[in-house]
Amino acid sequence: MSTPLEGIKVLDMSRVLAGPWAGQLLGDYGADVVKVERPGQGDDTRHWGPPWHGGEGGEAAYFLATNRNKRSIAVDIASEDGQALVRNLAGKADILIENFRAGTMARCGLGYDTLCEDNPGLVYCAITAYGAHSSRAHEPGYDAMIQAAAGLMSITGPADADGGGPQKVGVAIADIMAGMYATTAILAALEERRRSGTGQRIDIPLYDSQAAWLANQAMNYLVSGEIPQRRGTAHPNLVPYQAFAASDGHFVLAVGNDKQFAACAGLLARPELADDPRFSTNAGRVTNRRALITILEAEFATKGVSDWLALLGNAGIPAGPINSIDVVLGDDYAAEQGLVRRLEKTATETVPTVANPVCFSRTPVCYASAPPDLGEHEQAVLRDWLGSSDD
Repeated sequence: MSTPLEGIKVLDMSRVLAGPWAGQLLGDYGADVVKVERPGQGDDTRHWGPPWHGGEGGEAAYFLATNRNKRSIAVDIASEDGQALVRNLAGKADILIENFRAGTMARCGLGYDTLCEDNPGLVYCAITAYGAHSSRAHEPGYDAMIQAAAGLMSITGPADADGGGPQKVGVAIADIMAGMYATTAILAALEERRRSGTGQRIDIPLYDSQAAWLANQAMNYLVSGEIPQRRGTAHPNLVPYQAFAASDGHFVLAVGNDKQFAACAGLLARPELADDPRFSTNAGRVTNRRALITILEAEFATKGVSDWLALLGNAGIPAGPINSIDVVLGDDYAAEQGLVRRLEKTATETVPTVANPVCFSRTPVCYASAPPDLGEHEQAVLRDWLGSSDD
């Protein structure tokens, strides 16, 4: 069965997360992704454990999360032979992804201006901390520092009214979102190439990516001039929309409009709340947030989580549990949707992976191969891409 990107060749020269995430997505959609790694060391994340698959000495779980559907070759791009090999491979590629510090590839004779001379159709995607041409282009960047510098930590953590304090999101979301922006940009450039016949360079700065998906929080500031604050689990623009403590745990209530709030007030046998001018509209509830939340906290403390979720669900009011990852990946819904897949590593070994959430009607997501060993596919890649013999 065909895949969406069948026949597309990707040279993935990136490491850690943002670039490999983009490369993995393209591999999921059927592209032939060749991962170029440092000899002897490989991608940094091969060593970012524990935990290790297969025990100590195995592959780090972090690496396994971002490198399925790829083939690996080991190349020293600081050497003349390595540079020549990358130029040859790039000459056959549709897409190249790299996330070296700005200027590194050019200093190795592998920058876009050089590679596009031999392959004008190449779509070259560079992911950096602060862009290739800014005054900060020379600076490195990792996810945590970008979450901090580009505003996310200023709105994440316990409510400032209760003491506040910055917190990092539980996954490397700045890297992941940069990888998502890279993927969509690459696909857009491929479509434009279909019309023009020419590729182009794409720059994805981590900082700019993080700033872009501040979304409504950034717009709140631009419109009002008020600096957004940390609110814990609460929403800056909707009330009630946050976690509440029940008698035996916590759940999330997500009221999105006045009709849902009126239904919630009725469920609590407090219909007067929906008629109260302080609470009858969302704008009023946002303005009088503390007064309403105090009332709701007392009401929700009277029953258990499962009781509230059943009652709220039956009334059509959005609410849900706060699940741990073992539940997310192990409950009946996960099994029904196939959220966990197993990829064949050897004839006797498989590697677990979390499924790509996209479901195409005709061209399914590809789960062709487990994350590769370092340099595992050198001969096969040279043969398939360059026509070289195994000897």
